[in-house]
Amino acid sequence: MASEIKGSIKRTLEEQRIEFSNQPFLATPLSGLIIWTIIGCIGIFFSDFVAVWSIFIGTGSIVYLGLFLSKFTGENFLDKTKPKNEFDTLFLFTAAQAILVYSIAIPFFLIDFTSLPLSVGILTGLMWLPFSWIIKHWVGIFHALTRTISVVALWYLLPEYRFVAIPFTIVAIYIVTLIILYGRAKH
Repeated sequence: MASEIKGSIKRTLEEQRIEFSNQPFLATPLSGLIIWTIIGCIGIFFSDFVAVWSIFIGTGSIVYLGLFLSKFTGENFLDKTKPKNEFDTLFLFTAAQAILVYSIAIPFFLIDFTSLPLSVGILTGLMWLPFSWIIKHWVGIFHALTRTISVVALWYLLPEYRFVAIPFTIVAIYIVTLIILYGRAKH
């Protein structure tokens, strides 16, 4: 039958949104928490040169660590047996958008290398806004706004500690976000 896709009846976008929204969403923020913790620790113990590379390599690794962690959080992003969900695709597009913003971060970084925690810290957090819309929950708005305001404030207030204060603030925001998401998943 034409209305069947991979053995299941085609679902409306609203049905797919509800299905997508019922996931726990722990793997990706847990991955971000781990990576930004490593970046912050590197900022404490290593040179600025190493700290810069930790941001580039670390933030580029968040998605891969998230894929791995998803096997343990029950999300299993690579499960090919799940029916196709358009919101999974939308979420991947928001992740791609976060990667494309390096086109802003890199030129700014070449002028002032200490701008990297600011630009990457904010720009990679913007994907939380459409996430909030998809799941119809305020957690993504909280994450994106708190992250943006905090990162900008710390960039100006603690210029000597940009490679430490900004990553650990992002970690703190991830902790709060994970608590909210965990609580949301339990209901």
